[in-house]
Amino acid sequence: MSESTPSKTPSAPPPGATLMPRAPTTEAIDRAFRAAVSKLTGGLSPTAYATAWADWAMQLATSPGRQFELGADAMRRAADNLQFANRAAGGEKLSPTEGLAGEADARFAGDAWQQYPFNVFARVYQNGAAWLRTLPNDVDGLRQYHRELVDFTVRQWLDALAPANFLATNPELLELTRAEGGQNLMRGTQHLVEDLARLMDKKGPVGTEAFEVGKTVAVTPGKVVYQNALIELIQYSPATEHVHAEPVLIVPAWIMKYYILDLSPKNSLVRYLVEQGHTVFMISWKNPEPGDRDFAMDDYVDLGLRAAIDAVSAIVPGRRIHATGYCIGGTLLAIGAATLAREKDERLASLTFFAAQTDFSEPGELALFINRSQLAMLEAQMYQEGVLDSRQMGGAFQMLRPRDLIWQPMVQSYLKGARDPMVDLMAWNADGTRMPYKMHTEYLYRLYLDNELSSGRFPVRGEPVRLSDLRMPMFVVGTETDHVAPWKSVYKLENLTRSQDYTFLLTSGGHNAGIISGPVHPKRKHRVRTRTLTDRHLSPEEWLATTPPQPGSWWPTWQKWLAMHSGDRAAPPALGAPAAGYPVLRDAPGEYVRVP
Repeated sequence: MSESTPSKTPSAPPPGATLMPRAPTTEAIDRAFRAAVSKLTGGLSPTAYATAWADWAMQLATSPGRQFELGADAMRRAADNLQFANRAAGGEKLSPTEGLAGEADARFAGDAWQQYPFNVFARVYQNGAAWLRTLPNDVDGLRQYHRELVDFTVRQWLDALAPANFLATNPELLELTRAEGGQNLMRGTQHLVEDLARLMDKKGPVGTEAFEVGKTVAVTPGKVVYQNALIELIQYSPATEHVHAEPVLIVPAWIMKYYILDLSPKNSLVRYLVEQGHTVFMISWKNPEPGDRDFAMDDYVDLGLRAAIDAVSAIVPGRRIHATGYCIGGTLLAIGAATLAREKDERLASLTFFAAQTDFSEPGELALFINRSQLAMLEAQMYQEGVLDSRQMGGAFQMLRPRDLIWQPMVQSYLKGARDPMVDLMAWNADGTRMPYKMHTEYLYRLYLDNELSSGRFPVRGEPVRLSDLRMPMFVVGTETDHVAPWKSVYKLENLTRSQDYTFLLTSGGHNAGIISGPVHPKRKHRVRTRTLTDRHLSPEEWLATTPPQPGSWWPTWQKWLAMHSGDRAAPPALGAPAAGYPVLRDAPGEYVRVP
């Protein structure tokens, strides 16, 4: 296969496909219709949510005992609302969170919310929210997945309708508006107009211009030493007189641009590793265009991981490689490493995974967007457009935490008239990437939906790979509040491999902020434990209970582990290897990362 040509090997049809081929015309009609519906619904499948609510309604209809409980609770809360309103209307200063214990909402804890009628608004909302959140609970016969979809829908409604989101029902906003003579609303209107204009022009949020790739972020010195149709490979310049013998190859996710690992100098993992004497290589993925629609998972293994390993082996000959993967890049690394192990290729010295899933049986809240109805709509949209747009993926992540990522920022910017200062991680987050149709379809069906990798059924070039073939040292990092790759899901890799030297580290923070913690971070803590193959397996709960926390960033802990698994220091290798076919092509950060 040419190194610049994507694979044309057809992927397996989604499970449940009929044996008789469909007529192309009718299949095209169905796809076009689903794609149109997807655009109207923001990519969400109305069928999935309608089915979940129908299941809930039918199961509740046959549960008179549960109906009685819900009715009694509604009556009790209505009586509480009435009693509270009567007391508040009588001039008594009351906190809307009084007596609500675990149901109290911190948004209503301020003194301004003790004023009538705002305390009543908040009290009614909290009682209503607490009651609505119980709707999917304890309904016998309701499928667990449907229960989660109903709960997700309720949370979306509640976060959208909170009185804190509206000027007329938020006393703090009203007082701010009075104090500023409405200037906050004038600024907010300007912010809204500006944001809409930037959205139409496909520009990033205000302030992202200050974080320009190659000037303020992604500035660690290096050279692009290889390029094909899918990747550029960056080799970073040494910063020490001698370096650890084994190079480090980092495989970032292609759902994000690589420079999350090379942000501002104080937040750059790459710079930190280079300063500690490591030779670092980084894959920079191409941001695919519609013409790249046929790139498949096999191509990401071959043109991505395998091509990078070949280049690193040629530039640093005779040395094995510390391979590191982040998020879906870690999933790819596991697949590629298992492929190399199947071929008896021993070029990898160790494997490190940052917030990367290999067992998708419990993928966390992202599973709310992964069902056959949802994927049929998404597949139709991607088939039509060739790629999945980054804004649609970003919207899905925002819906997992709508209060923090949608409503509070809107209140801050459009009602308070204040802009939160832009930081490097936020600017990077706005610099999204696209997903090619074929790869993303395979990824969602084979990994997320059918969990083929953990069961030894995921094929590379037509032959399944097995994670049990992986026996090299491993260092696996999970983050405590990860909504993308929950740490208990990441932890499952231990049972899938046969590594004799396996370290699991759990750090505070989320999927991105937990990983990008800087070498010195006073607000971070982490837990770490190493086990051998003969040690008793601990459940995630046991591991957490018996592994004490340590203060500070996890970066130095990992770097010490890398050093311990490396040979003696030596003179740094040259940048590139022209004689081996890997000349220096251009300065880092290269061209692919600049493609919007």
